[in-house]
Amino acid sequence: MQFMVQGAWGIIPAHINELSPDQVRGFLPGFAYQCGNLIAASIAWVQSTLARSHPYPHVMGVSAAIIFCLAIVVTVLGRERRGVVFGQGEPPSPSPGRRGFPVVQRPG
Repeated sequence: MQFMVQGAWGIIPAHINELSPDQVRGFLPGFAYQCGNLIAASIAWVQSTLARSHPYPHVMGVSAAIIFCLAIVVTVLGRERRGVVFGQGEPPSPSPGRRGFPVVQRPG
């Protein structure tokens, strides 16, 4: 089971690190991850409270569906940072590429 959990969620801290601006890259990923843990800490209580009046498998299924839907919404609405070179801030203003993706010229 841990293999599946790490496969699904193990990349999140690295992704948060890549999204962080240079000035807060050492602080923001850990802070954001711990804020997520703070929010998730109440989930067990909510699930056990709901399981008193509903079948536990349904409560778990609805919980997982809500979490995955929220993850999809955050991913879709989030800003992509493609082409950023660490330590150099934002990429140069991109020119439109195929299918609307920006084409960024990398130094070097």
